[in-house]
Amino acid sequence: MEKALKCTTSEIKSFAKGILSDFTAVHNAILLKWSNGPVEGQINKLKTIKRQIYGRCSLELLKRRLVIQLD
Repeated sequence: MEKALKCTTSEIKSFAKGILSDFTAVHNAILLKWSNGPVEGQINKLKTIKRQIYGRCSLELLKRRLVIQLD
Protein backbone atom coordinates (compact mmCIF):
# COMPACT_ATOMS: atom_id res chain seq x y z
CA MET A 1 0.00 0.00 0.00
CA GLU A 2 2.85 2.36 0.79
CA LYS A 3 4.35 1.74 -2.64
CA ALA A 4 0.99 2.36 -4.34
CA LEU A 5 0.48 5.62 -2.42
CA LYS A 6 3.90 6.86 -3.58
CA CYS A 7 3.22 5.91 -7.21
CA THR A 8 3.14 8.70 -9.78
CA THR A 9 0.13 7.18 -11.58
CA SER A 10 -2.93 8.94 -10.19
CA GLU A 11 -5.26 5.96 -10.80
CA ILE A 12 -3.14 3.62 -8.68
CA LYS A 13 -2.80 6.21 -5.94
CA SER A 14 -6.56 6.81 -5.96
CA PHE A 15 -7.26 3.07 -5.80
CA ALA A 16 -4.95 2.67 -2.80
CA LYS A 17 -6.58 5.61 -1.02
CA GLY A 18 -10.00 4.05 -1.64
CA ILE A 19 -8.91 0.76 -0.11
CA LEU A 20 -7.43 2.50 2.91
CA SER A 21 -10.53 4.64 3.43
CA ASP A 22 -12.58 1.52 4.25
CA PHE A 23 -9.87 -0.96 5.11
CA THR A 24 -12.04 -2.90 7.56
CA ALA A 25 -14.59 -3.72 4.84
CA VAL A 26 -11.86 -4.80 2.40
CA HIS A 27 -10.19 -6.90 5.08
CA ASN A 28 -13.47 -8.60 6.00
CA ALA A 29 -14.36 -9.24 2.35
CA ILE A 30 -11.10 -11.15 1.91
CA LEU A 31 -11.17 -13.12 5.15
CA LEU A 32 -14.84 -13.89 5.84
CA LYS A 33 -16.91 -16.47 3.99
CA TRP A 34 -20.03 -14.31 3.97
CA SER A 35 -21.17 -12.65 0.76
CA ASN A 36 -24.13 -10.60 -0.40
CA GLY A 37 -23.88 -12.12 -3.89
CA PRO A 38 -27.22 -13.98 -3.74
CA VAL A 39 -29.02 -10.82 -2.66
CA GLU A 40 -27.38 -8.80 -5.43
CA GLY A 41 -28.46 -11.48 -7.91
CA GLN A 42 -32.10 -11.16 -6.88
CA ILE A 43 -31.92 -7.37 -7.11
CA ASN A 44 -30.37 -7.63 -10.58
CA LYS A 45 -33.15 -10.01 -11.69
CA LEU A 46 -35.82 -7.61 -10.40
CA LYS A 47 -34.25 -4.62 -12.14
CA THR A 48 -33.94 -6.53 -15.42
CA ILE A 49 -37.61 -7.49 -15.39
CA LYS A 50 -38.60 -3.96 -14.40
CA ARG A 51 -36.60 -2.50 -17.31
CA GLN A 52 -38.16 -4.93 -19.78
CA ILE A 53 -41.73 -3.97 -18.89
CA TYR A 54 -41.25 -0.30 -18.02
CA GLY A 55 -44.16 1.78 -19.26
CA ARG A 56 -45.99 -1.20 -20.74
CA CYS A 57 -47.84 -2.71 -17.82
CA SER A 58 -49.15 -2.37 -14.32
CA LEU A 59 -47.67 -3.22 -10.95
CA GLU A 60 -49.89 -6.31 -10.92
CA LEU A 61 -48.16 -7.78 -13.99
CA LEU A 62 -44.78 -7.05 -12.43
CA LYS A 63 -45.86 -8.94 -9.29
CA ARG A 64 -47.05 -11.92 -11.38
CA ARG A 65 -43.77 -12.06 -13.32
CA LEU A 66 -41.76 -11.94 -10.10
CA VAL A 67 -43.74 -14.73 -8.47
CA ILE A 68 -43.18 -16.89 -11.55
CA GLN A 69 -39.46 -15.99 -11.64
CA LEU A 70 -38.89 -16.67 -7.93
CA ASP A 71 -40.51 -20.13 -7.92
